[in-house]
Amino acid sequence: MPRKQQFTESFQSTKRKHRDRPSDDVFSAEDHERFEAMRTEFDEIPNDDRPPAGDRWSIWWDSEPLQRGPEPHPEWVITDHGAVDYELGVLKTGKEADVFLIERAVPGTDRAVIMASKRYRSAEHTQFNRAGDYTVGRAAKRSRDNRAMAKRTTFGLEQAAGRWAAAEFDALKRLYNVGVPVPYPVQVHGTEVVMEFIGDGRTAAPRLAETRPDEAELDSLWEQAAEALRRMTELGFAHGDLSPYNTVVHDGRLVVLDLPQVVDIYANPLGMDFLTRDVENLGSWFTARGIGRETVDDLHAEVLALAARP
Repeated sequence: MPRKQQFTESFQSTKRKHRDRPSDDVFSAEDHERFEAMRTEFDEIPNDDRPPAGDRWSIWWDSEPLQRGPEPHPEWVITDHGAVDYELGVLKTGKEADVFLIERAVPGTDRAVIMASKRYRSAEHTQFNRAGDYTVGRAAKRSRDNRAMAKRTTFGLEQAAGRWAAAEFDALKRLYNVGVPVPYPVQVHGTEVVMEFIGDGRTAAPRLAETRPDEAELDSLWEQAAEALRRMTELGFAHGDLSPYNTVVHDGRLVVLDLPQVVDIYANPLGMDFLTRDVENLGSWFTARGIGRETVDDLHAEVLALAARP
């Protein structure tokens, strides 16, 4: 069906009009203020440079080749020069970033795709504690950047946010390439990571913690979780914050999300501790629902052995 060229009320851009929000809105007034501030870049675009539809031109061509997803790109990835991005609203808020729902479309055609846009806040606005534990072993390529981040200058804070975005994008690409179930990383641009949206329509897939699998489904999800942990370990990675709250289930498939804090288990002295915590945090959810404790312990021993291989 050709895509409508006029907004319906349900498709209204979130920056054009503010709807009345219920008093029990899950986002605070401070959250909404921050979300609006993150869209100021669109308001700064000169009117002559605005697209004929949408909130901005697609940023696909603003990213360099290495800042785009692995090839071959899935068929749903839109790379047209004339594509535009629509802001559909906030999907979720997190400790270090907020995730927006966007639609990238080619005006005048039926080609459109909904994606997730994760936008990192500057270090002065993040709520992410103990970030230093995760970044041990990482370093900026330029000493000037390291000095600026250490001094927490405006430039340094922006660089820090960009490093989180780049770290997640790089992890997504590497994990996707070896078959770990993660969203396809479309592109990174500054502090924004655009990736595959896991869900149906505009409804996000439920988190693992929200599911009620039967015995057969539980066994399948555990096997998928175990295989994801094995593959991450073989690549030298620990997720660093793996839990039933940042894994989702879509059509029976377990998908791992939220990877900015991914840990190099060899460069980071806490790497093995993070790996153990990943297994325990996810495994405890499964044992509470019927997976044997010995099964989780066996996986823990297996991934530690994988990590110890030369």
